[in-house]
Amino acid sequence: MRPRLYIFAKAPAMGKAKTRLAADIGKVHAHRLYRAMLSKVIRKVQDPRWDTVIMATPERAVGQVPEWRGLPQYPQAKGSLSPRLLAAFTGRGPVIVIGTDCPQVTRSDIADGFKALKRHDAVFGPADDGGFWLMGMNTPVQPSIFDNVRWSHEDTLSDVEANIDGPVKHLRTLIDVDDLKALQALRSL
Repeated sequence: MRPRLYIFAKAPAMGKAKTRLAADIGKVHAHRLYRAMLSKVIRKVQDPRWDTVIMATPERAVGQVPEWRGLPQYPQAKGSLSPRLLAAFTGRGPVIVIGTDCPQVTRSDIADGFKALKRHDAVFGPADDGGFWLMGMNTPVQPSIFDNVRWSHEDTLSDVEANIDGPVKHLRTLIDVDDLKALQALRSL
């Protein structure tokens, strides 16, 4: 099966994305930054070696977001992040999932992730906040993979890794831009 890269993306609606960042810098500026990050991530990770697919939320945004044009788009599964991720990892073949919160991600990072999946059961791109900016696995995975995971927590990555029996590879750590402190750290690079 051909490798697939799923980009979990929220439609760039004013006040609906980057809400924690908006609390620090205002809705308008956060909206502009989110659109820029969304565009940058999509542009930087596409490659003919894998299929790139937008996993959209909300469902009504499919086919409506200019930044997503030219890419296959499907709605994310319903529920919390656990069932949404599980749905992405139920098919066959190597799958990588990223979000749009780390504009530093590159095509090389994605290629490194797929390369790691040839020897490892899972690959993660750790985020500086204890989460991850990339998760890759050879699918399908066990439904219990996301049991007891504290999402948006400093131990999120550790929680997921505790549910994986085989070898895991880590890529480089990136900054997850969710608040003003993270935005300032990114700008200082």
